[in-house]
Amino acid sequence: MRAYQMEFHNIAELEENPLRSGLKLQRFPQSIRASMGDQGRMAATQSSGCEIRFVTEAGKIRLTMEALETTGDLMVFKGDYVHSHHRLQPGVRHTILLEKPELFDKIKPELLQAGRFSTDVWRIFTCRYNAIFHELDTFGHAVRPPHADEVPKLRWLAYGSSITHGGAALNNVNTYIQQAARLLKVDVLNQGLSGACLCETEVVDYLVGREDWDLATLELGINMRRWFTPEEFKMRTTYLIEQITRKHPDKPIVVITTYPNFSNWLKEPDETSLRDDVYRQILRELVAAQSRPNLHLIEGSDILSDKAGLSCDLLHPSEAGHIQMGYNLAGKLQPIIEAHPHLL
Repeated sequence: MRAYQMEFHNIAELEENPLRSGLKLQRFPQSIRASMGDQGRMAATQSSGCEIRFVTEAGKIRLTMEALETTGDLMVFKGDYVHSHHRLQPGVRHTILLEKPELFDKIKPELLQAGRFSTDVWRIFTCRYNAIFHELDTFGHAVRPPHADEVPKLRWLAYGSSITHGGAALNNVNTYIQQAARLLKVDVLNQGLSGACLCETEVVDYLVGREDWDLATLELGINMRRWFTPEEFKMRTTYLIEQITRKHPDKPIVVITTYPNFSNWLKEPDETSLRDDVYRQILRELVAAQSRPNLHLIEGSDILSDKAGLSCDLLHPSEAGHIQMGYNLAGKLQPIIEAHPHLL
């Protein structure tokens, strides 16, 4: 969305609160958050992978941000180049002075340009906390949102569990979807919901109704095995897959089966852990039954290919695991993108 002469990427709403100043950066509209259970309502407020993007000639910029409920990282980029890293304390308004890199004016523009974004674009990247935007001051210089040719052409919508949300990554910049997006030179819309990827009808209808993406991945299963029988899982995922492929017949839709985790290696498997393999087979059969050219399936084991890439909870990837997964997923998604020439 665009507001205040800036682009608010991966942000569905700028939520105001009459009892306090600032704008909460919300990935999901309030009406959709209200339809979720308690865990989903909380996870949906986390501004993971949200960005404030703008272009200005100002040499110095004053930015004021806040983390609402927990300490959080704020990453600043100039194009694809890391500019600075800041740590926000909960409930404290942080005013940061950003300065235009002096060396950028001394390098030939065509040699400086190396990634997805124009180096003219400032990117304020928020991590896994509810971020609040207070103010941008360019000391009288004009501000504008980036032009279409200054940002990636393709947008990737990533729906999934805490793994997609960024669980166990030290910094949300390094999550596997962000790693893959950099390699593919696409923009990513993080719609991960930690502990709450449950394919609720309201959430599905919201995602299906969106028109702001070109490619979607659906990482399904891990959050549903504890609460839903295989029959219920099949019903919910069938609704998601059927609705999104019918509504978007020309867009690649990629289903990712549950990533390897501790439940696959238990000495004494229980009912919940045994559902992993059942769910994986249900997804394989659903994709095969749809027989749609825009629908694809990727095995989670081909993405998390080394269990040493997990953290000690044997569920969430470590930083190294996210990096490995990003490279593996990019390698799987590249030919899928290339098979849809209208995206190139």
